[in-house]
Amino acid sequence: MPVPAFAAPGMAIAAPPMSPPATSVASTYAPMVVPVVSPYAGFWLRLIAYIIDSVIAALGIGVFVVIGVMIVGVGFFHNIDEDFNGPGNVLAPVGILLILLIAFVAIAGVWIYYAWFESSPHQATLGKMALGLIVTDMQGRRITFARASGRFFAKIITGLIPFFIGYIMAGFTERKQALHDMIAGCLVLRKL
Repeated sequence: MPVPAFAAPGMAIAAPPMSPPATSVASTYAPMVVPVVSPYAGFWLRLIAYIIDSVIAALGIGVFVVIGVMIVGVGFFHNIDEDFNGPGNVLAPVGILLILLIAFVAIAGVWIYYAWFESSPHQATLGKMALGLIVTDMQGRRITFARASGRFFAKIITGLIPFFIGYIMAGFTERKQALHDMIAGCLVLRKL
């Protein structure tokens, strides 16, 4: 009898004996339930994973910005600054469009980073992998790219709640879910 891959939260099911008992009495095997540490990742582990992922994302965005500056040249930005308030402010709209393009690419890059990694076979971003965390649906299965994207964009709603309460909920809810986890129907679990 194989051991289930995902037992009830907070419980582990012991494996059955390898051979039948030596007695002639018919054995009625009942699995022994042993309490284990909660498989849910709490607030502090998730915060550390978020910090690691933020550093990785900032480095990625920084590399993108440096490459962009190298392509157009530093003088381009100096000219935009000088011409922005002057009569020949032709470059000002181009500069604004360039800044918007960089912002769009940065947001899209962070979205792809989170959604792709969390829906991959690893089920975790690099920060979560470093701490042994995975993102699953409510049944403990791997999430799709669409659900991972929904979870990422639900963080906008979580971030709108004052005093980070939407994130702090991960420390107090039964399944250690932040608001965006509840919206997307996801769990963040520790690998046991």
